[in-house]
Amino acid sequence: MKIDINCDLGEGFGAYRMGDDEALLRVISSANVACGFHAGDPVIMDRTVRCAKKSGVDVGAHIGFSDLQGFGRRAMQLDTKELETMTLYQLGALRGIASAVEKPMTHVTFHGALGNMSFADAALAETLVRAVKSFDRALIVIAPPMTELHRAATKAGLPVANVVFADRAYDDQGLLVSRKLPGAVIKDPDEVTSRIIRMLEDRTITSISGKRMPVSIHSILVHGDTDGASVLATLVRDRIECAGAVVAPVSEVIATEVPA
Repeated sequence: MKIDINCDLGEGFGAYRMGDDEALLRVISSANVACGFHAGDPVIMDRTVRCAKKSGVDVGAHIGFSDLQGFGRRAMQLDTKELETMTLYQLGALRGIASAVEKPMTHVTFHGALGNMSFADAALAETLVRAVKSFDRALIVIAPPMTELHRAATKAGLPVANVVFADRAYDDQGLLVSRKLPGAVIKDPDEVTSRIIRMLEDRTITSISGKRMPVSIHSILVHGDTDGASVLATLVRDRIECAGAVVAPVSEVIATEVPA
């Protein structure tokens, strides 16, 4: 069994750093690079892509609202054209930098409020997916199963990687519990690693109320902006490998499912 570990990286800005990207790149297999809207800037993007290339890690665009002050975690109401062009702008920014260092861009993810909204809002999800497809229909959309984003990407014929969250609680619909609620973010490393192994062995996710929902899993997300993220990612990888799985970039995981 091959499984990807992905992480959101490059989320500093200017002189400000967020997380230990270099340490995480020694552990993860796919990097979701902030494209300058919710975080990141051209210099940080370039450095992150170069480090990812050196580490043999897949690179994808991490698309967010234009909300540096709120770190992209505040909902914004944009019209369809704004959503489409905002997505294209960020995809193009990362593609330009990645092309300059001869590093292919393999996937796309959506950050914070934009991601959460796309999981629940079918029209918004379809708009984002339409922009991705018009840019590059070979890009893998990393999306949680049972979400509108997953349905839209699948319907559009784009490659989709099912992602589960190592440190976030789910509700009974398979959506993420709001960070404003108790228990939404799981901070105990032992609890995080144990639940990941249960997910992989049982092929289910369990909601905060105890509901079990069957899923197939291609990728595990570890948040890079939390304290001790590199230690947690290392623990997750160690537990996965001890369970007999092979950690591989998302493009390789998805390729194994595509008939020759």
